[in-house]
Amino acid sequence: MRTLRGMKRRGDAFACLTCYDATSARWLDRAGVEVLLIGDTAAEMILGYERTIDMPLEIAIALTAAVRRGARRAMVMGDMPFLSYHCGDDESVGNAGRMMTEGQADVVKLEADASFAPLVERMTRSGIAVCGHVGSRPQTAALAGGYGSAGRTAGDAERIVADAVALEQAGAVMLLVEAVPAVVAERILGATSVPLIGIGAGPACDGQILVLHDLVGMTEAPPRFASRSAALGDALAEAGRDWVRRVRARSIGGEAYQMREGELEAFERAMPAAGLPRDGNAPGVDSRGADSR
Repeated sequence: MRTLRGMKRRGDAFACLTCYDATSARWLDRAGVEVLLIGDTAAEMILGYERTIDMPLEIAIALTAAVRRGARRAMVMGDMPFLSYHCGDDESVGNAGRMMTEGQADVVKLEADASFAPLVERMTRSGIAVCGHVGSRPQTAALAGGYGSAGRTAGDAERIVADAVALEQAGAVMLLVEAVPAVVAERILGATSVPLIGIGAGPACDGQILVLHDLVGMTEAPPRFASRSAALGDALAEAGRDWVRRVRARSIGGEAYQMREGELEAFERAMPAAGLPRDGNAPGVDSRGADSR
């Protein structure tokens, strides 16, 4: 947090990406990505569901711990899944605490509006660092009939700014705003002091985040605000096709293992090319065909 606050003061933007496994975390950490979010998008990207609300808490905790093991330097942010912080303050604080202890998260993220301020305040008193997610909130997509943008009317924009202010005042150490016009994000920047991460919210935010699979070209229909930096989906498919060709041609490549010196001759004496011992029986089977092991 001190690093990100310092970058905000200097006007240096910081990079964030979703991440769901230790191997990807290791490479993204080496790339200098400052924040890795184990988003509930793992429900779609990793588990194959069509909605983020299907993300189980236990799996979210396990994936967060995996990213922590892969990331040496980056901040690790755990996304609190649907209904993991909605069923009473005691249970909500307990679930967030598990994300911090078992998942080793530095920060937990809640999709929230001003009504969640008392919960954020209680989590903060418990020592849990919270990032408040405002604007478009995918966990409430059922209310609108699907995913979409937010803040496109004056009243909605005012409410989103008020939500951000209320969450910061309750103790949120960071904010994230999703899928809003750039002017809404700019108003949040002017009304709050903690680092603000944007996704589809214009270039002014202190940090920017994307779903990793959107960035590297592994999703079929990325959102309009996601610009690819690679085409790993195509590369992965081509690698698969190449492996199929090599297997069909019995030319799998690589370096073969060799028997130790002198062992090949002993093996051939014990088991000729026909593959049977000199007494004619397969290993472990007696002359009647019964298993003698």
